[in-house]
Amino acid sequence: MPRRKTRAEWLQSRRIHAPPAALYAVLMLVAKALGRADNTHFVYRAYPGRDEGPILMIANHASRADYEFTGPPCWPKRLNYVVGYNEFFRFPTSLLLPIMQVIPKKNFTPDHYAVREILRAARQGCSICLMPEGMSSITGMAQPIIPGGAKLVKKLGLSVYYAKIAGGYLTYTKHCLDRRKGRVEVTVDRMFTAEELGTLSVEEIEDRMNRLLAHDDYLWNERARVRFRGKNPMAKRLETLLYLCPRCGALYQNETEGDALRCRACGNTVHLDETYALRPAEGSECPAHVTDWTILERERAAEDVRREGFCHSGRVKVGVLPERRVLFGDKTSELRGEGTLTLDRGGLHYDGTLEGAPFRFDLPSAQLPTYGMCTDISRFYLFLDGRFLEFYPEAGDVLYWDHLTEELHRAQGGKWQNTPYRHTEP
Repeated sequence: MPRRKTRAEWLQSRRIHAPPAALYAVLMLVAKALGRADNTHFVYRAYPGRDEGPILMIANHASRADYEFTGPPCWPKRLNYVVGYNEFFRFPTSLLLPIMQVIPKKNFTPDHYAVREILRAARQGCSICLMPEGMSSITGMAQPIIPGGAKLVKKLGLSVYYAKIAGGYLTYTKHCLDRRKGRVEVTVDRMFTAEELGTLSVEEIEDRMNRLLAHDDYLWNERARVRFRGKNPMAKRLETLLYLCPRCGALYQNETEGDALRCRACGNTVHLDETYALRPAEGSECPAHVTDWTILERERAAEDVRREGFCHSGRVKVGVLPERRVLFGDKTSELRGEGTLTLDRGGLHYDGTLEGAPFRFDLPSAQLPTYGMCTDISRFYLFLDGRFLEFYPEAGDVLYWDHLTEELHRAQGGKWQNTPYRHTEP
């Protein structure tokens, strides 16, 4: 009797086709209903659904619900979405994504299967939707597009449209998984014609993508003044995002209660209102915006990685994806090991156990631009030789790990460099 394929083997053997028409139409009705529930408003400067041929739709990756903001503008075109590989191991997406001909992509690592199927589907006349940042925003700012993204866009040679999503992150933040209803504004426009892509260099394509997708939800809402309301206090789990005290410089000493974030080391207290505006208590201090605060954290990390003898280390638990079953609820992996994770000038190192046996690896920073985060800021993952590994730091310092890793990659001349466009609101 032949051996049954693992889920990973099955995923890598699939051939992508156009999504089924009837089911796609039903799901578009659902997406439009969810968009109305999130008070979504579209502004059209171009109409991708009226384009005569297949298209590429891209967007700033504002949230985990960006299908609400990208699918309806393209209707009646049916999009083959490109989605994080790990989502194919979680119920119910493990059932829905394969049926809808969604293409799995291993984020922040070369994935020949994903590129092959994107190109093959486009040659068959399918329209593609992908988020060139690679992961939904952690801080409310758009990240630079991933290395190789512009090269893929040029190779596809399709008309490229984009959705600029404002308010999506504030509706579905990364630090708190609550849905907070306010307002989402989506501007839809054309980015490139197919003919234009043939005349532009990869560098010119990448620059335009970064400029047009640049966005900061907090700067946008300073102007829009939209109130966002959910079932829990505004500052819930905000300490996982704002881990640096702006007054005393302590790391991971902030704690939240109600709408307040307070430093245990010095007492600095800041309030967050329903527009996500920051207000320091008397005698306290804070940056102007939440994203200004995260920029301070990134600058601190950039200084740390440049120090002589830089080393950051901590105990972690390690999770992997199941071979033949799927994950339920909030689980994103199955814990199968523990050990010590270390980041230094030589890259990322792990020494511990995995699957009941000793396990270690060394990964150069050039091969590690950043991490993925499946849900909130409580764990992070990477792909090692194509295998998904998820880390749960005992210290809870997930975003600090993320900032250190990105800034070390950049300091050592890695391909995924920052852009001057991120912290802007055109």
